[in-house]
Amino acid sequence: MAMMFRRGAFSLLAVAGLAACQPAIPDSAAGVGFEDSFAQQQRARDAALAASQSQTAAPATPFDDGSPEATAAETARVLAATRGGANASASGSVSTALANSGIEPVVASPSNPAPPVVNTAGISNENNFDAVSDQRSIDADAARIAANRARYEVIQPQALPTRTQAGPNIVAYAISTSHAPGTQLYSRSGFAKQRKFERACAQYSNQDQAQIDFLAAGGPERDSAGVDPDGDGFACAWDPAPYRRAARG
Repeated sequence: MAMMFRRGAFSLLAVAGLAACQPAIPDSAAGVGFEDSFAQQQRARDAALAASQSQTAAPATPFDDGSPEATAAETARVLAATRGGANASASGSVSTALANSGIEPVVASPSNPAPPVVNTAGISNENNFDAVSDQRSIDADAARIAANRARYEVIQPQALPTRTQAGPNIVAYAISTSHAPGTQLYSRSGFAKQRKFERACAQYSNQDQAQIDFLAAGGPERDSAGVDPDGDGFACAWDPAPYRRAARG
């Protein structure tokens, strides 16, 4: 029995020791981490806010009472302050522009006088009957129309002039053929045909003239100048395709 009593006492002592080691829980009524209560902090905050508003509040004006007289007085005061600031700013801008360019600029303002109406010379008055009647009359217009009709000339169409240049017609030759360039139709013989071809074709400024001379010298059957070494009937790589397309329309 005594042994059980001693064990119970020892257990009570152990529990008491553990309780003493636990940290103290603060009172929630005092606020966590604050010494003052929440109510005290709120009163202090309200007092500081009221003091700040009293320092920054705008002074009372006659507009505050809402009467027509006070409203008119406040409106006049605001307009005067605004106009003064605008005039000061505009005056500074005008001075700066005048110093930079030497020409005083025009400041836009409702108080500026209306610009004068200038009748610039050269502006058409065709829509103004009075102005037009002073410049010319109906009789003068009729005379002008008659003079223009007298100078009117009808040019009759004329036939195209006859072609005077003698020689082969490469357009007709191109239309009469249908094979592609490079297709051999005529036999060619000789040595160094490529060198002869390059020297002969270098004499011409355009391929059309080379083809004309080639046909005039017996081409396409003969090629004494060596301008058609592949025997297709086209000298110096002349291409008949543009003339064929034009003929097909």
